[in-house]
Amino acid sequence: MAALESSRAFDPWDPAFVADPYPAYEELRARGRVHYYEPTNQWLVPHHADVSALLRDRRLGRTYQHRFTHEDFGRTAPPPEHEPFHVLNDHGMLDLEPPDHTRIRRLVSKAFTPRTVERLKPYVEGLAGELVDRLVEAGGGDLLTDVAEPLPVSVIAEMLGVPESERAPLRPWSADICGMYELNPSEEAARKAVRASVEFTEYLRGLIEARRKEPGDDLISGLIAAHDEGDRLTEQEMISTCVLLLNAGHEATVNATVNGWWALFRHPGQLAALRADHALIPTAVEELMRYDTPLQLFERWVLDDIEIDGTTVPRGAEIAMLFGSANRDAAVFEDPDALDLSRAENPHISFSAGIHYCIGAPLARIELAASMSALLTRAPGLRLAGEPVRKPNFVIRGLEGLQVEV
Repeated sequence: MAALESSRAFDPWDPAFVADPYPAYEELRARGRVHYYEPTNQWLVPHHADVSALLRDRRLGRTYQHRFTHEDFGRTAPPPEHEPFHVLNDHGMLDLEPPDHTRIRRLVSKAFTPRTVERLKPYVEGLAGELVDRLVEAGGGDLLTDVAEPLPVSVIAEMLGVPESERAPLRPWSADICGMYELNPSEEAARKAVRASVEFTEYLRGLIEARRKEPGDDLISGLIAAHDEGDRLTEQEMISTCVLLLNAGHEATVNATVNGWWALFRHPGQLAALRADHALIPTAVEELMRYDTPLQLFERWVLDDIEIDGTTVPRGAEIAMLFGSANRDAAVFEDPDALDLSRAENPHISFSAGIHYCIGAPLARIELAASMSALLTRAPGLRLAGEPVRKPNFVIRGLEGLQVEV
């Protein structure tokens, strides 16, 4: 196993790679099961079977601080000026391990039971219809800002109990915080993330205090009630959980929507088949998530030495599981580079797996199906109005916008 230098095989800062990383992924898979990538000091894992197994492997963790100090682990502590971001991020369940992860997920999962999510369906479908009607009345617009963004942001804000008049900053805060999840983020990205973390934390602290005085029928009130009944959440855990639910609850759905429609416009035969048979919507949602997943890479720390194909990846290393590559692995998917909306067997890993499987996956599926159905029925002649610009981000894959006309 040779070190993988910055090259055409994998270069997350090359706009050409970001535009279409899939040929490079194919090359990575052909070259082996694990590659050390020096520019980010990570071990890249491109195959579906390995990614799927490692997501469930308890020798890996989203954090190491439940077992080791930074020094023990051979890592440098984050700079003090980044502390507000790390305090916010490190207390959310995505970046915790058992028993803290188990405790918080058990509480939050009550809001995402199949019955609860199913009860949201009429609200989601109604809102999707309203948004698409406005797009049609305008003769077109930006699918990103007019439909893809407001739908999931409104849904998760409604669940949390964020008043409609206070929702405007949610998306900008989320975007700035998520900038820190890119590889080797810049100091400017860190400054934005820290500022957003401070502002978002202050806002939620106030909202939690208001819900303590006047509970409502929302998730924040539910978490406060659970705390009072003995299922303990610190205030910081409550704040971090709300931020995580908002960020994870809409970032993937927003990007899956525009990535999906961009793929459909580039595959007119598949789009025509979908327009002719709306019964394809459930498998279309899964296939579009597989074909161009919004989360391309997921990182885990190696807590105990592991071996991959004869290569020992030592404790203290960081593994980068390439979801985008795993979802195009020919060992699992027949004709993986083809978009096939009728694909029946589709074990994509866009929602992750193991204890960190996306708790909001059922809700995301309802949102994606609702916006797709509304666009197909209310804007049947929807067409592309201009070549979109790909966001420069690699880890969270999306577009700057998607201009359409009716």
